[in-house]
Amino acid sequence: MGAFNDSVYEVVRQIPPGRVATYGQIARMVGRPRNARFVGYALHVNPEPGIIPCHRVVFKDGALAPAFAFGGPDEQRRLLEAEGVTFLANGHVDMRHHTWEA
Repeated sequence: MGAFNDSVYEVVRQIPPGRVATYGQIARMVGRPRNARFVGYALHVNPEPGIIPCHRVVFKDGALAPAFAFGGPDEQRRLLEAEGVTFLANGHVDMRHHTWEA
């Protein structure tokens, strides 16, 4: 999984502040469209959380990761809000305004 993880980290580094990508989007970008779950595993063991912005990866409906490895979903939301990401009333990211178009 080393090469896969490295590919995931390379793509996630490109997500700009104020934007989010989905696990499936990242999987497609690294050429493994059916491996969204493995993207999550790779981000869970992110070796550089301050450098590789894994907080910018969310579920396709804008939901946050319930097991965000670096402080839980409240911390993920705090980090996203600090970048200007807005949330809907249901607590999901407003994907219409913040989805990264790579």
